Amino acid sequence: MEAKAQTRYLRVTAQKARRVVNLVRGQNAVEAIASLKFQPQAVATDVRKLVASAVANARVQADKAGERFDERELVITSIMVDEGPTMKRIRPRAQGRANQILKRTSHITVTVGTPVKEGAK
Repeated sequence: MEAKAQTRYLRVTAQKARRVVNLVRGQNAVEAIASLKFQPQAVATDVRKLVASAVANARVQADKAGERFDERELVITSIMVDEGPTMKRIRPRAQGRANQILKRTSHITVTVGTPVKEGAK
């Protein structure tokens, strides 16, 4: 059973988000939520909510299919950070000049699932 959740147009650079995402890649979903709660980066809150959403999506899918569900078995199978569109703003400078301000966004996608047991088909 796999479930997916994604957030789009998150107002954080992809580089900063990848620092946090790399900490939880491949971890148990419940442990990842707990460890993200204590990360100092601001984006950790958004990633924690996203992983919790993916776990909730897995619960809904299991209920629909009538399968047994235990969130402690879920593992983050994939988590990706992609760049979103960049908003361009202008900052006035001296003598009529202007500097460009780039407000970057990112898209984060999480997939949680139960690990495949070896020998099982």
